[in-house]
Amino acid sequence: MKLTKFFTLSTLIFASLTATANTTETEKEKIPFDQYVSALKVEAIDLGIDATVVNNAFEKVEFLQRSVKSDKEQPEFKLTLDTYIPRAVPDWKIKQAREAYKKHYHLLHKIGKEYGVQPRFIVALWGIETNFGRLTGRHYVISSLTTMAYEGRREALFKKQLFAALTILDEGHIEQDKFIGSWAGAMGQVQFMPTSYLNYAVDYDGDGKKDIWNNYADVFASAANYLKTEGWDDSETWGRQVLIPKDFDVELAGIKKKKTLQEWQDLGIRRFDGSALPKVNMNASVVIPDDASGRVYLAYNNYQVLMHWNRSYYFATAVSYLSERIKYPRITP
Repeated sequence: MKLTKFFTLSTLIFASLTATANTTETEKEKIPFDQYVSALKVEAIDLGIDATVVNNAFEKVEFLQRSVKSDKEQPEFKLTLDTYIPRAVPDWKIKQAREAYKKHYHLLHKIGKEYGVQPRFIVALWGIETNFGRLTGRHYVISSLTTMAYEGRREALFKKQLFAALTILDEGHIEQDKFIGSWAGAMGQVQFMPTSYLNYAVDYDGDGKKDIWNNYADVFASAANYLKTEGWDDSETWGRQVLIPKDFDVELAGIKKKKTLQEWQDLGIRRFDGSALPKVNMNASVVIPDDASGRVYLAYNNYQVLMHWNRSYYFATAVSYLSERIKYPRITP
């Protein structure tokens, strides 16, 4: 089965959109890049963004051919969860995740309690997204977003992100020379796109900046705020691996198809050890990332919230798996 490698939250969202939303480069003769930038500057200022901020932001803007190439050639390869999970969550990453959890234990638990999000999921997202802040991208965000808007296939979408990025600079949350992210414009240790930043980023320490690049308090609180806003429930976990009967109707599977645990029990689904499902009143979905002969999960609400972050079963499963390895054996401060 051919599966697409997961990317960051917004990168994957962009990849899922049609490439026909805007006039393509082949359908019109494009104006020179510098003329396009001049038009963007006028539009940004008309939107109320400070003219000095706009002019400074575009002073060193450049067309990034690598961004266009990365967007058009997102890698695809054959993979199953059995081969993917060891690559996405190797033993060294589990070790580092547990060390990071212990190192930031008190801050994580303070934020977790305030937002209603288990700290282990914050650390797991952090680890999967940027290897605990080590891999946050190396491109000037304004150049990345301007390039993607100019490329044209999703111009309106990337212009929206660009103007959001300029707003971030206008509000003083990050210095221009430190405004670095991925080739698609995803930013910081949680890889928010600019609109996600404006919606979810948190100035947790009250210093006037929502610093998801360098400030651990802001990084963790921003991730927690995203999850909570999207419907996270810390009274539940993410789900569990289960067994399905040989005659299970795979048409019943899918993250949006929900039944109670008792209804799934009546359809023959059991815990992975063969025992009965928990006797609790909650809904769940059956998730089959590969096929019925591979891993099967009973996914709860929180698993679906993880898929709001990145619409990939592989991503949500990797985060969930890493969170379990952080949880057991128990870590104390």
